[in-house]
Amino acid sequence: MPELAYVNGRITPIEDALVPVEDRGYQFGDAVYEVIASYGGKLFCIDEHFARLDRSMKELRFPKVQVDEIRKAAADLFTKADFDRAGVYIQISRGVSPRNHAFPANVPVQVVMTVRKIEEKKPSVRETGICAITVEDFRWGRCDIKTVQLLPNVLAKQKALDAGCYDAIFVSNEGIVREGSSSNLFILTGGVLKTHPLTPDILPGITRALVLDICLEKKYPVKECFFDKSELYGSDEVFLTGTITEVLPVIKIDGRTVGNGKIGSAAITLQEGLLGRLKK
Repeated sequence: MPELAYVNGRITPIEDALVPVEDRGYQFGDAVYEVIASYGGKLFCIDEHFARLDRSMKELRFPKVQVDEIRKAAADLFTKADFDRAGVYIQISRGVSPRNHAFPANVPVQVVMTVRKIEEKKPSVRETGICAITVEDFRWGRCDIKTVQLLPNVLAKQKALDAGCYDAIFVSNEGIVREGSSSNLFILTGGVLKTHPLTPDILPGITRALVLDICLEKKYPVKECFFDKSELYGSDEVFLTGTITEVLPVIKIDGRTVGNGKIGSAAITLQEGLLGRLKK
């Protein structure tokens, strides 16, 4: 089957899908999104993704949306595509109306979805580790809402690629380490795993929550706390977490080697634990 798109109920091959020029997601970034991964032909953590999607819409004061209907449409689209390993992208904008900063009245939201096959590279970067750079966090103040306003993330990612690295890590003006350009971040230091607490400055990652749950199961000491670049550089392990990222070890940051420069046991154990959840 081809990779498919869904636009307000109409399913077509992705290359044939079109959205109106006055869609508010296109003109204002007035839209929210989710990405759901599948494993073995099953969508993973679908309840958690749709709960976060619903929260994002409520935080942006979208009109009431029947989330269950969108969930059913996403499942139908995924079934039609018939991919074992895929990424389902869901985007909901405030709708289509003549360009005006104010919210339009009585305009239905616009729902766009795509489903694409995920091709795993060999060897996986999860098996080799990545290098990253740190960048100033100049994103807006509500990173906990999963909106399409991702230009700072795009610029950070490209800066990393231009530097010969895989990803960028946001650091606040006060020196607090936040997260990656499209992922949450953990460090292991002094035998304790640390990650930024849930505040408006980071996304409440679904894989982040799973990893914290696995840490509890494995009896890994964990602290949700603030830490700075010096602690980041001095960590024994660093890894990113995300829906497609899963658990991704970072072995070099800003040219500095993390730990012994090899993938650590915590990242390996947590990735194995995550894969175990995926297979259930």
